[in-house]
Amino acid sequence: MKRLILNQLIEWKNSASRKPLLLKGARQVGKTYMLLEEFGKKYYDNVVYLHFEGNTATLHKIFAPDLNPKRIIEELSAYSRQTILPDKTLIIFDEIQACEQAITSLKYFCEEAPEYHIVAAGSLLGLAINRGNFSFPVGKVEIKTMYPLSFEEFLLATGNDALIGKIREAYFAFSPLSDVYHNLAIELYRKYLVIGGYPAAIKTYLETGNFDAVRAVQADISEAYIADMAKYATPNETVRSIAVFNTLPAQLAKENTKFQYAVIKSNARAKDYELSLQWLKTASVVLENVKITEAKIPLSLYEQLDSFKIYYSDVGLLCLKSGTLPQDILVNSTMSDRARGLLAENYVAEQLVAIGKKLNYWESNGKAEVDFVLRLGDGIVPLEVKSADNVRSKSLKIFVEKYSPDYSIRLSTKNFGFENGIKSIPLYAIFCL
Repeated sequence: MKRLILNQLIEWKNSASRKPLLLKGARQVGKTYMLLEEFGKKYYDNVVYLHFEGNTATLHKIFAPDLNPKRIIEELSAYSRQTILPDKTLIIFDEIQACEQAITSLKYFCEEAPEYHIVAAGSLLGLAINRGNFSFPVGKVEIKTMYPLSFEEFLLATGNDALIGKIREAYFAFSPLSDVYHNLAIELYRKYLVIGGYPAAIKTYLETGNFDAVRAVQADISEAYIADMAKYATPNETVRSIAVFNTLPAQLAKENTKFQYAVIKSNARAKDYELSLQWLKTASVVLENVKITEAKIPLSLYEQLDSFKIYYSDVGLLCLKSGTLPQDILVNSTMSDRARGLLAENYVAEQLVAIGKKLNYWESNGKAEVDFVLRLGDGIVPLEVKSADNVRSKSLKIFVEKYSPDYSIRLSTKNFGFENGIKSIPLYAIFCL
């Protein structure tokens, strides 16, 4: 499956100011496969793959005496039984969070041996960094995050490369896509809501066409996340993390989708659950959308950090956890607007993050709320999500009257259009932003 992050990895390889790279990302998003098969084997003479979890005491001991890069390289060559060559060998430190000395060593590779190409990856790397009880190489590493396949990558994986071109043409011309392509894109968007972006789920669908098999894969990944929560937490913290993780559908189904601790438990308090929630965020299992009180540049100055929404990092996981059946989405049914809406909003959140956008929403004293507010170009643009063709909205009108943006964006299942200062963009075309 083609991953768009590959272009960033190639740029990193060719950079004259290259530092060791930390590749963060949740379990099962394809980090190891990307580094080994798509990047390492195609762009290097050889790859030295080192996995720090499990029975690897000898590997850990290589980093114990000191952090001298020359000695470490010599011993890693002996350990892996491969010659490590400057600029020609890719060294992969997988699940590096299991060896804190290895993380610290990246500082010395940056300063004393930049000719060695090192990528460190880990599904719980964010948690290890957050613990902060070791010397993290601040400023000495480049950090990237890998997410589940975006909708654009899903189109590539399903052989719809030509459709991507048609969508881009319609977006930049801002003219309606022909009905045949529009209907196909909507059909694929709905399939993506069910399948999501985990490579294993997409592979299962492509091989079997069986949505029950896809859900079984998603359930396994969900259970793996829950098992991971215990690795860096006390039993009480693990229980709380699981509670937060499992109640996200209920959070998003509320009229007010702001995250509320009381949804987890009637007497729940922020201080009891905020650490568990932080772990889920740093593990890239969930995404955070922070409220802004003013839509002014820079948005970060107006963030209200105690008011936020939380989404799963994969909409297919939300489909599973909410109990939504594939036929509810793929076939016209009596599925409620609220249920369709929460899936669409979660989908948009993960697509925005995939193209590098920070998530913020705007709310005004309980009178109006705009789902997402983005910095696009030189201005601030409100973005509203509608799950179907019904696109009436009082909130967007209030926002426009208050801030007078150059234009607004409405995402729905409607085709491209521009009327009354509102750009109508189909949900499937969000990657064009």
